Amino acid sequence: MADESKPPQSPDSQKPESGTAPASPAAKTPATPAPPVAAKPAPPPPKPPAPVQIPLDNELTRRYREQFGAAILDALEDRKQAYLVIDAAQLKEIALYSRDFEKFDLLEDFTAVDWPRREKRFDLVAILYSFPHNTRLRLKIPVAENERPVSLVEVWPTADWLEREIYDMFGVEFSGHPGLKRILLPDGWQGHPLRKDYDILLQDNAWVRENLGIDSGQ
Repeated sequence: MADESKPPQSPDSQKPESGTAPASPAAKTPATPAPPVAAKPAPPPPKPPAPVQIPLDNELTRRYREQFGAAILDALEDRKQAYLVIDAAQLKEIALYSRDFEKFDLLEDFTAVDWPRREKRFDLVAILYSFPHNTRLRLKIPVAENERPVSLVEVWPTADWLEREIYDMFGVEFSGHPGLKRILLPDGWQGHPLRKDYDILLQDNAWVRENLGIDSGQ
């Protein structure tokens, strides 16, 4: 039971004594603003790609131009490889000059590239190597689909099988080759598989069915 003998306290009696500061809520420390994020510098614009082919003008190409004039259609350096683009009509003469005077005594490789939408559909590419000079030269010879470039077997005997492979894979026929026939595929094979319009699965199925009497399963 409350003690009724004590007088009720007035509101003023609840104030703190003189000189005593009133209680206050804890002062809030202002938040330190985050430093501004530095903008990333814009990346430099991409460099234009280096040209794959650049004109080539050195002593070797000048000698070829002096010897064959307009038959040297172009001279290029492609990824540090020297190319002469030549007229197929003078392929034999240029090959003999390359062997006898420039000492490119080895036909290291001979192949082709198919460009079916181009008037001169194929590029023949001969890679020549000189043992005396330890250097290479590539001859690029554009030829049309039905054109028959001269064989190089009489100049470099290694051309024999290489030209047969070009014939087998691309269908390019070489005039004067001593025995132009397939070398990788059977004689009865239809078409030339490295032409870009060739349907390899269709031809494989047809040959297996005709010669073996079964489906190839591809």
